[in-house]
Amino acid sequence: MEAGEIASYMFLVCTFATLLQHPVSPVRDFIQCAVLRRALMGLLVGAAVVAIVLTPWGKQSGGHFNPAMTFAFYRLGKLAPWDTLFYVVAQFAGAVGGVGLASTLLRDAPRIPSVNYAVTAPGTFGDVGAFLGELGISFTLMVVILVTSNRKALARYTPVLVGVLYATFITVETPLSGMSMNPARTFGSALQAGYWRAFWVYLVAPTIGMLAASQAFLRARGGVGPYCAKLHHDNDKRCIFRHG
Repeated sequence: MEAGEIASYMFLVCTFATLLQHPVSPVRDFIQCAVLRRALMGLLVGAAVVAIVLTPWGKQSGGHFNPAMTFAFYRLGKLAPWDTLFYVVAQFAGAVGGVGLASTLLRDAPRIPSVNYAVTAPGTFGDVGAFLGELGISFTLMVVILVTSNRKALARYTPVLVGVLYATFITVETPLSGMSMNPARTFGSALQAGYWRAFWVYLVAPTIGMLAASQAFLRARGGVGPYCAKLHHDNDKRCIFRHG
C-alpha cells in the first residue's frame, strides 16, 4: 500500500510538472508567471496528497509514503522495527516505479530539461539554504500532523491540513530546495534523471526535521506519545500500529 501510494504521488508530481513546465504545454504558455505556476503546482499536489491519504490504502497503511515520517513514528514507538524496514523499502521502490510509469505513459516528456523528472535541487542559497529549508518545512509538517491528529476536534482535518502545507511549501519554499520533505520522493526523480546534486540534503534534512518534531512533541507532552501513526485514523480499517 505504501509503495502504491508514493508511486501514485510521484506519477502525479511528474505529470503536473510536465503540464506546467514543458515548453510545448499550453498551460505554460497561458500562465507565464513562475510564481503562479508554482502556486498551481502546489494546489494540484496538495489535493493529490489529501486524496491519497483518504484512499482505502492510505487509511490502512497510515498514508506516510515518506521514510522520514515513518522513522519519526518509529521513534515515537508506533512501529515495530520490522514494519519500519518494510515501509521504507516499499516507499523507495514505489517512488522509483511512479517516476518510471510517468516516463513511460508520458512518452519521455518528463525528460525535457525544464521538467527533468521533477528533480529537487538546491536553489537560491545553495546547499545550506536547501538544507535549512528542508529542515524547517519537514519539522513544521510533522508538528502539525502530531498536534492535529492527537486532538479529537482536529483529527479529522489532518489530511486537509497536510495538503494545505504541501501547497504552501511548494509555492513559497521551492526556490530554496525544490520542496521535497521526502527522501524517497527525491530518490525516485534523481534515479530516473541521473541527477544527484546535493542528494545528501534530501536524505538527512527531512529525517532530522521530522525526528526533531517527534522529540519536541514528546517533551511538550511529558513523554506521552501519539495515539496512532495514521494521518487519518477515524475509519474502519484495521490498525497495525502500536497503541498506548
